[in-house]
This record gives sequence, structure tokens and C-alpha cells, in this order.
Amino acid sequence: MRAALSKAQIPDIAAQVTYAMRIMGIAPLPRNYELYYEAYIGSNPKLTKELAALGSRATQEELDEIGARYFAHVHHAAGIDRAHTHLASELGDLLQLLKEEQSALENYNRLLDETYQNITCKSNASAEILRQAVSILTEATADTMNQGKERVENVSLKSFEMEIIRQELDEYKRIANTDSLTRLANRRAFDEKLSAVYNSEHLRAQTGLLVADIDHFKKINDSYGHPVGDKILATVGTVIRANLRRDAFVARTGGEEFAIILGDNTLEESLQVAERIRTALATTPFKNSKTGVNYGPITLSVGLCQATQADDPTDLYNKADIALYCAKNAGRNRSMLFEEGMRKDTGKSWLIYRK
Repeated sequence: MRAALSKAQIPDIAAQVTYAMRIMGIAPLPRNYELYYEAYIGSNPKLTKELAALGSRATQEELDEIGARYFAHVHHAAGIDRAHTHLASELGDLLQLLKEEQSALENYNRLLDETYQNITCKSNASAEILRQAVSILTEATADTMNQGKERVENVSLKSFEMEIIRQELDEYKRIANTDSLTRLANRRAFDEKLSAVYNSEHLRAQTGLLVADIDHFKKINDSYGHPVGDKILATVGTVIRANLRRDAFVARTGGEEFAIILGDNTLEESLQVAERIRTALATTPFKNSKTGVNYGPITLSVGLCQATQADDPTDLYNKADIALYCAKNAGRNRSMLFEEGMRKDTGKSWLIYRK
């Protein structure tokens, strides 16, 4: 955890990143924001250097190429855009087919009306007129039926193609909302899920939020290297997921931090879940089977807040994070419930994907 800063020391990172992107002419897309956000906070010096090398007028293709290397989901976000464009094109073709069908039916109805007028007109009442009318109607009906059959086939084909694209789009969205390292949900998916809690009073009444952070993770990276740190992160994610109900929502929200949204849980039940996860991780061996190096024990500090204790998603996250901060200060490897009176001056924002 970072050392606490006073509110006066905390820059409005979101505003500064957004302003810088606007000055450089960068499209305000979530995937672009994520790139420049990471560059701003300096978590990846190589990424910062590459973005700086692009200058002030980077193209979207250049940004997506960098994003595909540093953030797997950025590449898939670009795929979502392409799938949306393809889907819109297919929908346009389908609407055109329906318009053609409507026009053909209107023309057929007009011909029926004209033929009826000719047949009923006394001055045209002759066998020849009747024969011509029947011939015209027969030919028009056959043409209309053939054209209608062809359009039905085209509509069915377009519908099938649109379903394939929809499935592709769903897969892109799933990947874009998944953390590539732990296979858990990522911060973007977490933001959406947390916002939905306050769309329903029933959800709010029975929802708890756990924010967990691996203790002394920087020391692990410094001592053993980032590849080992990544393996530990993946294992921690697996342990957390294994100790939750299937309907619980768990995400890696950044770095060594995880968040869990528990539905249909009382405060006491949420605390039991937090303790079960914490205990399970503390007793999980972290040892290199080839070298015998022991990386453990790996422990978690957990902060907990119920949705009923907060006014909105931001307030809920901040209060759970305050409880986490207090758990760290109290000695780590423990769970703490949020209580009024707890204070933490960090100014952390929960919604980093805001446009």
C-alpha cells in the first residue's frame, strides 16, 4: 500500500490524463485512457517511454499496437469496435431488404387495385379485358412470390450472419472484461458490477464489498522478480475464487489488489467469507518445486463494507478501502469491517475507466 498523502498533495490524475489526451488529439476511448493512465503513474517505464516516442500526434493504429503488447484486453477492445461496425453494416443490409419487400408489396397492391378498377369499369367489361387482367395478376403474383421467397432467404442469411457477429462481439466483451493474468474479472467489469448494486434496493440491502490486498507484495517482486510475482498473483486469484460461491463476483482491480462483491449476504456472513479466504491463503504453500525456494507465507489484508453503509458505488468502494488501509496499519493479515470514524487520506478513485 502506498503511504498516505494529504488531500492537498493528491493530483486529480483522471483530469490531468484526460486534459493531456485532449491536447495531443488522442481519442477519448477507454483503452487509450488506460494506456496514458499507466504512463502517467509510472507503473511501467517501458510503456511510458514508448508513448513518449510517439510524440503529440499518435495514430489510433500505433496506440492499439502498443496496447496489444502491454494490455491484452486493449487488442480485444479494438476487435469490439470492428465487430460493432460489421454488425451495423449487416443490420443496414437487412433493413434495406425489408424496405425492398415493403416496396414490392406496395407495387403489388397498387397493381391489384388498378386491375380491379379495370374489371369493374362498365366501359371495359369484355372477355378480352378480363383475360388480360387475369394474365397480369398471374404474372405479378408469381413475380411477387419469387421475389418474396428470395428475400426471405436473404433475410434468413443476414440473420444468421448477425448472430455469428453477436457471438463474436460477446466473446470480445468477455475477453475485454477479463484480467489476462488471473483470468478473473478486471477493473472495467468490476466498475460495471459495482454500479449495478445501487440500481436495486434489494441488491443494496444484501450486498457486501471486500477489498483485499497482498501484504508486502513489492518486497516479493523485488526479491524474486516479476515473473514469480505474476505466478503468485495468479495463485492468489485461484485461491480466492475457490473459496467463494459460484455466484460471487471477484475481480483483480489493479496490481496486487482484488475486490469481491457478495450478494445475498449479511455483514456477519461477508466477514466469514473474508476470513475463510484470508485463512486459506495464509496456509497455501508457495514453493518452487524445482529449486525448493519458499516464497511464502503469502497473506492478505481485507477491508469490508456493506452496501447499506454507503450512499453510492464510489462511497462503498472508498469505505471498504479505508477498512483495508486500517487492516494494513493494524499489522496486516487480517480482516476489518468499516466503521464510522475510520479515516484514510489517499483520495483513491474507484472508477479509472471513466471517459
